[in-house]
Amino acid sequence: MAELANVSPGTVDRIIHKRGQVSQENIDKVNAIIKKHGFKRNIFASNLASNKKCKIAVFLPKYEKLEYWESQLNGVKKAAEDFGKFGVELHYFLYAFDSISFQEMTAKVLEFECDGMLFSPIFHEESIVFLDGYKKKNKPVVMIDSDIKDKIDHYYIGQDAFKSGYLAGRLISFAVKNDRNVLIVKIAKEIDSTSVYLQRIKGFYTFFEEHSELTNFSFSEITIKDPDVNLLNLEMFKNISSVFVPNSRAYIVAQFLEKQNIKGIRIIGYDLLKENIKYLNSGILDFLINQKPEEQGYMGVNYLYKKIILQESSEDTAHFIPLDIILKENYM
Repeated sequence: MAELANVSPGTVDRIIHKRGQVSQENIDKVNAIIKKHGFKRNIFASNLASNKKCKIAVFLPKYEKLEYWESQLNGVKKAAEDFGKFGVELHYFLYAFDSISFQEMTAKVLEFECDGMLFSPIFHEESIVFLDGYKKKNKPVVMIDSDIKDKIDHYYIGQDAFKSGYLAGRLISFAVKNDRNVLIVKIAKEIDSTSVYLQRIKGFYTFFEEHSELTNFSFSEITIKDPDVNLLNLEMFKNISSVFVPNSRAYIVAQFLEKQNIKGIRIIGYDLLKENIKYLNSGILDFLINQKPEEQGYMGVNYLYKKIILQESSEDTAHFIPLDIILKENYM
């Protein structure tokens, strides 16, 4: 109902129970939806009266000063505030950025009696093993950011990684003129070498494979294991016209180019991190593809709330976040 009325669940609760502090416009919208779908009021009232609890396991990476994951958790926490009054309890199982920590946390999640799980399967092979065990619980699963298909019934919220890489290829083709030397900069710890990361790169190359009219493009790749600008050097960027960074660390390349006073190289990356926005506004970074991590976290809890508490069913198996292209001129 809240989604239909474009208001928060808390607003719906205040209107249903006449607690005030709501605009007349929102009251009218919610009441119109209640009139059209009268059973919704009974579900809310029944759940509140019975004080039914819904325990959700939140199995995500610790953000450890990484803005992207912090944003996801902020979305989850916002959902906890909105849905807590309807019986939703979130229990956090946050793992460090290494496979050992991930595997240690899987044991705790499997022991926990939950009604559903919000999960980001960063470590692909370890996640497959974990899902084999979790499948026995027969509880709903929402995956965000990364997706593992055909292993367990689940709902996915995030971007289509292949299409986002394909889009990055198209942007590169628009951005260059005569020089067509493209560098893919992979700034990736172990945790970043996921199916999503690889699918972006695959989508990027596929764009050029499918557009044979785009001649004379040449590609090279470099990999650095830490987001440290000092690991880059001038030789890496010799004769390069465009750079694709398939994760949120495009600012590392922008910082290096600024430091070396190198101009004219197009950079495409992901996510509205503060450092990325800084270089976008200065004109060093050209395009960002926004994944909306906070929205992913919020929508994940929202889906489980509707599935478990409201007992709503859906034939859809995924909600793909739109591929928003952010430039200096349209960043708000």
